[in-house]
Amino acid sequence: MASNVSICGVCEHRDVTKPSVVWCSECEEGLCEDCKEHHSFSKATRNHEIFPIDEYMKLPVKILKVAQFCDKHKEKYDFFCRKHDCPCCRKCVEDHNGCKDLTDIRNMIHNVKSSAAFQEIEHALSETAENIKSIRINREQNLATLAEKTKIVELEIRQFRNKINDHLDKLQDELLKELKAEEENRSSKIQQLLTSIMQREKEILEYKVNIANTKRYASDLQSFIAMKQIEKDIFKEESFIQSISKSEQMHQIDISCTMNTALQELATTTKTFGEVVASTSACNVSIQKRRNKQAQIIVPPSTNDFDDVSLKVKQTIQTKLSNVCGCTFLPDGKMIFSCCTSDQIRVLKPNGSYDFDLNNIGPVLDVVYIGDNSVAVTSGGTAGSKQINIIDVQNRKVKKTLNVNSPNNGVTFKDGKLIYCAREQGLKMISLSDESITSITTSKMSSEGNVAIHDDKLYYTNEKNHNVTCCDFHGNTMWIFNESSALSYPCGISVDNDGNVYVAGVRSHNVVVISTDGQRHRILLSRKDGLVCPTAVEYDRLNNKLLVANNYGNAFVYDVV
Repeated sequence: MASNVSICGVCEHRDVTKPSVVWCSECEEGLCEDCKEHHSFSKATRNHEIFPIDEYMKLPVKILKVAQFCDKHKEKYDFFCRKHDCPCCRKCVEDHNGCKDLTDIRNMIHNVKSSAAFQEIEHALSETAENIKSIRINREQNLATLAEKTKIVELEIRQFRNKINDHLDKLQDELLKELKAEEENRSSKIQQLLTSIMQREKEILEYKVNIANTKRYASDLQSFIAMKQIEKDIFKEESFIQSISKSEQMHQIDISCTMNTALQELATTTKTFGEVVASTSACNVSIQKRRNKQAQIIVPPSTNDFDDVSLKVKQTIQTKLSNVCGCTFLPDGKMIFSCCTSDQIRVLKPNGSYDFDLNNIGPVLDVVYIGDNSVAVTSGGTAGSKQINIIDVQNRKVKKTLNVNSPNNGVTFKDGKLIYCAREQGLKMISLSDESITSITTSKMSSEGNVAIHDDKLYYTNEKNHNVTCCDFHGNTMWIFNESSALSYPCGISVDNDGNVYVAGVRSHNVVVISTDGQRHRILLSRKDGLVCPTAVEYDRLNNKLLVANNYGNAFVYDVV
């Protein structure tokens, strides 16, 4: 970066001082009017994107200081180390010999501004701002009601005071002072919290402005580094919000006074006029939790160490369906199966008995529970079936149709978003709130690919290549499991609380569990356990149960122990 952004970098090297009028993020220097013209015609730089210097200077100082060259070695960044969460030049690699997660930085920053991770940062900022706003409003309301209730109590005290003789004036004054003191004490604490909240609210608003300017004017590298920095700041804000929401500072404060009824008869012998009581109750502010909102289910801790994972059959179920393509649990223990040949959804009770069918809902392939008594049902890849239906299970009807303009097979859900396999168009994500679609990876998916999610990792199957791939939300491959001797024609896939991956092998007639790093595997179930062409598998993270469905006939529920 030029020593002075306001001075033309090219002229500065020629010992000429001219004011810069535009900024080139690729060249990392400002350009004057003359150099700007040459820059726009030069073959090497004609495709560089430039911005007015005034607009570029709107970026926060932290972003302006981000350079594309290593401070230590003065060479351009070529890699990104996931282990240390930092960019590296080629010489830096020598210090990262033991790091296995060095990635070409061009892959990391490609389309970073339109990536799912960047959108997640924007969503997190909005969510954090909304949380802080909710807390501020709640405290302001409590402050107002506290003052109103104080006036009511004060009036009650004065009315009661008028019924007794004058010698209780002193006691009355003492009680009023106590009431005021309690109000001031409680109000002071609320005001202190409000001051902190409003400051954080201001900071979040600044972050939102900064992220918008970063998205418009910063380079991809600057945007990426900024994204990482802001994500850390957001984590602090989220930690603050969670700690505040669970602390006594968010308890609802009320104020009242218990009158001494004995005063009516024993006015001259009473030592106190009453008692001021400030009661508290838990607040009703709903704090949005970005990383734990899937289906609004609180996932309990699990101890499913890979080597200790074992299954205990709990029940065998007769689905009476053929070509089962997907399955899922409902919070009440009911089970849902999707059938692609009859285009129907079958709901079974927790004991495995028949409950009801959902028909005439359009093409059916995979199914996933998304909360609020609803499931999302993909439609596969037949002509005209480029949609995902949201089904209200309780009312047994389609309540929303998402037009995704692509085939859609396997599907999973997290934080208000559906991630689905779009065949030739890769892996995509659609927001249920605004129906915006983001491409996670443009690599072609197989025609029967399925997908699962755990934390910030995605796992998808490829039945043609007999493998399972793990990638992040940038589409970067973390590992590929390819053991066709153990797993043939993988289809259904699910992940437990510890990141162990469960995959159904249709042609190998088994269920294989893969370790979280993709390096180890074990065959948990096989044909001798009743598996014949298993196509669907679902892990219940709330109850540590595994549901496995054969392509036709039987399904099985296992306790994971």
